[in-house]
Amino acid sequence: IVTVNCARLLKADHHATNGVVHVIDKVIATTTNSIQQIIETEESLETLRAAVAASDLNSLLESEGQYTLLAPTNEAFEKIPRETLNRILGDPEALRDLLNHHILKSAMCAEAIIAGLTMETLEGTTLDVGCSGEELTLNGKPIIANKDVLATNGVIHFVNELLIPDSAKTLFELAQESEVSKSMDVFRQAGLSSHLT
Repeated sequence: IVTVNCARLLKADHHATNGVVHVIDKVIATTTNSIQQIIETEESLETLRAAVAASDLNSLLESEGQYTLLAPTNEAFEKIPRETLNRILGDPEALRDLLNHHILKSAMCAEAIIAGLTMETLEGTTLDVGCSGEELTLNGKPIIANKDVLATNGVIHFVNELLIPDSAKTLFELAQESEVSKSMDVFRQAGLSSHLT
């Protein structure tokens, strides 16, 4: 699937006497802001704005290139337990891993993202794309709230859930999501939780 500034290419290569015509499915608007400038002006990305500033990713998101930002909204950050969020925000390395897990190395418009695709993030981890009805899913969840916000250096899709990579989790958080979750209860009962967090 070919897109032009996120407009889908419907019919290509109509040759005319003075050139060639490609038919697309929407009007292309002028794009003037970088990804960073959009983050700075969008109210629903206020928490993300603070996180980007704290991790020194501003320069990347305003630099030339073609990136896809899966931008967690304020609502996405609010879904995370306050203790977990404060821990990540207070740990520069975990915060950078978290944000890099939301950035793809190339610009991917929603039309061009195909179900069954595995996408590599800037952190080096992968995200699995699928579909649920007509909605795209990321790692099995239909969490894309707003798609195809164009920037001069890529495209932004707003997501309403935080995608936390393993590298930003504690041993306890990792274990809770795995086959050893019952073992964690034993550690907790023995008063050893602090070592895993």
